[in-house]
Amino acid sequence: MRALPQPQPEDFDLATVMHALGDPVRLELVRRLAAEGETTCSPEGLTVPRSTLSNHWRILREAGAITVRVSGKTRLVTLRRAELDARFPLLLRAVLDEIAASGSGR
Repeated sequence: MRALPQPQPEDFDLATVMHALGDPVRLELVRRLAAEGETTCSPEGLTVPRSTLSNHWRILREAGAITVRVSGKTRLVTLRRAELDARFPLLLRAVLDEIAASGSGR
């Protein structure tokens, strides 16, 4: 499998990251990654068509919010928390705190 394009932290764009985090499904994916760590690209319990889920992962990856690595035939997804925190301090924390406070995504 070929490597997927992923931006370097210095290339993260705030508007692109905010757009990526601006969708309820993508927010739920980010919340799960923050809580559970690395996951496959087909997490349990989501009622989203696979093609739609692939698009959500792509948007998050291209924004720099996640990284994808290949292990055999499986793609594993990880939140790029440290890189996001370094580039946009407190942004991810604020988003995750708001998700927790509002109870959305669960």
